[in-house]
Amino acid sequence: LSTFSSSVSAAKATFYHSKFQASASNPRKLFATFSSLLNPPPPPPSSLSADDFVNHFEKKVGDIRSSFAKSNDTAGSAHTALPCALTSFSPLSPDEISRLVTAGRPTTCPLDPIPSSLLQTISGDLLPYLTSLINSSLTAGYVPSVFKRARVATLLKKPTLNPSDVNNYRPVSLLSFLSKTLERAVLGQLSCYLSQNDLLDPNQSGFKTSHSTETALLCVTEALRTAKANSLSSALILLDLSAAFDTVNHQILLSTLSELGISGAAHAWIAPRALTTGVPQGSVLGPLLFSLYTKSLGSVISSHGLSYHCYADDTQLIFSFPPSDNQVENRISACLADISVWMTDHHLK
Repeated sequence: LSTFSSSVSAAKATFYHSKFQASASNPRKLFATFSSLLNPPPPPPSSLSADDFVNHFEKKVGDIRSSFAKSNDTAGSAHTALPCALTSFSPLSPDEISRLVTAGRPTTCPLDPIPSSLLQTISGDLLPYLTSLINSSLTAGYVPSVFKRARVATLLKKPTLNPSDVNNYRPVSLLSFLSKTLERAVLGQLSCYLSQNDLLDPNQSGFKTSHSTETALLCVTEALRTAKANSLSSALILLDLSAAFDTVNHQILLSTLSELGISGAAHAWIAPRALTTGVPQGSVLGPLLFSLYTKSLGSVISSHGLSYHCYADDTQLIFSFPPSDNQVENRISACLADISVWMTDHHLK
């Protein structure tokens, strides 16, 4: 028994040491690692069943969707042909596949047949098969059905909220390691295409390399500071969406992707999904697809002379004006009215 206890302690020490070493160069990841070990989120109380969560999430999204039942499923700006196009994803080299596999976080999902850390360890032996699998999907524009499955977990939105209230939870999709690896292969090429052709919203700090909540805060603060330095008054309006990721309309999303020049096998890779609403929270591609879905909101805001900045589904509107301007209320009201129309057209609330 003593030998067994010593072996368990040694294994735990090795495990924790490897976790700390893996995040040693990234303070954010290191803090998250410590937080997960010292303050793990409590599981939902036994008084809440899986059916309680299913019924709650279905009703929440269903209520929002029902209010848009008669609205247009093809909302979007007038289609203008772009000089650029992404018609297919390029196959990756074995070295690129290897980097994708080893760079992934070794978080094991219940859908994984083996621990992801073990898969990473033996990935060299499996590399020819992994390369063939991923490249076949990329070039054919086809996602294996097993990669479309997810285990849905519930997370408390804030640690201070009442864990006995289903309204305080959000759903997160747990995807298999290989599914996320395949999505990372697509994300790299899709992000490169969008960046090279200036198709990303420059005022979106969410889900973007070298951007964070800090850049969003700095942009808003600087806009207000500059206005004050120029003797202008400012109004700051914060928009908050309800279940935004879960109410994304797939037809509108696919239409938006087409407007951005994504077609052919690249479009086909994203298109076929069993569900018709929502992008999974917890997926690799979901955040980028959401930012593309909401990109046209910026032009609505700018058309009224307001500036804005976004982080994910949070939008900050900034309107700076001379103190003597007596049309401020009318201009803000007109902007909010057009935003409301845009939200309805895009099935967001």
